[in-house]
Amino acid sequence: MESLVQQIAACKAEMEATTPDTPELAEQFRIRYLGTKGVVKSIMGEMKNVPADQKRAFGQVLNEFKIFAEARYEAILNSLTPAQNEDHGLGDFSLPGTPITPGSRHPISLVRNNIIGIFQRLGFAIAEGAELEDDWHNFTALNMPGDHPARDMQDTFYIAQNPDWLLRTHTSSVQVREMEKGKLPIRIICPGRVYRNETISARAHCFFHQVEGLYIAENVSFADLKQTLYFFVQEMFGKTVKVRFRPSYFPFTEPSAEMDISCLICGGSGCNVCKQTGWVEILGCGMVHPAVLDKCGIDSNKYTGFAFGMGIERIAMLRYQVKDLRLFSENDLRFLRQFTGAL
Repeated sequence: MESLVQQIAACKAEMEATTPDTPELAEQFRIRYLGTKGVVKSIMGEMKNVPADQKRAFGQVLNEFKIFAEARYEAILNSLTPAQNEDHGLGDFSLPGTPITPGSRHPISLVRNNIIGIFQRLGFAIAEGAELEDDWHNFTALNMPGDHPARDMQDTFYIAQNPDWLLRTHTSSVQVREMEKGKLPIRIICPGRVYRNETISARAHCFFHQVEGLYIAENVSFADLKQTLYFFVQEMFGKTVKVRFRPSYFPFTEPSAEMDISCLICGGSGCNVCKQTGWVEILGCGMVHPAVLDKCGIDSNKYTGFAFGMGIERIAMLRYQVKDLRLFSENDLRFLRQFTGAL
């Protein structure tokens, strides 16, 4: 240990006598004494050879030595002129730091949070689940027979190693898992990202975001469903937006409907978003099919419920009058900066 202490004293004297006056010489000083293979690291590596009863005292010596070397290097840098530092890429340390531009939430996140807030005011809780699902929770439990088009490989991303697993095509799988828990009544919304094997266009993408809702209790009616959705539309788009329901078919609800609102982009006169009809479909809905309740262990003779589902991108397109769905996933800052402070 005595020889190492003498070596440290000699190094300190050597560092004090060294006065680099250029950035290149300062860098050589740093490499020699503070680099990964420098003198400080080399001497600290001798700690393993110090007797156990002397390690604590020698550790203090090593720590003081390291602090001395770092302070000496800082003093050398401070002795250089700003012009020298700037010319050699070290920068002018007297200048203020680079300002950080404040960011904002993504428009999809803004709309998602707004949708959640509206339904939370109606007493809906949030339920989330995995994006990788099995066939039962994504299809079978939702009353989809084996030959249903949604099972076609052209629509769904299946996992090659195990075809029984897939990227969920809707967040209805979360509803199934909540129903299986058997805790009634159920009043939930299920936000999340879903995947479908579709051609990317202004109106479709291979992934998008959904919010689905489920309410199961005794004596739930279609009137409850309509009033819930009327409230949502008025809170999201305003009191003057027109609403209509059209009969539809979904294997997991009966009766089923699709809900349209008057197009906010063209004001009802017709555009490419509303396909020149003046109306835009925003969600599908219906009364939960008794077969779905039974598959999930819920007595369909005692309980009824309604369900609905909407694409967040579709709502965002209408809310902000965006005509191309692809803009939401292109990460173009010129587009995203427009939503700073939105909502």
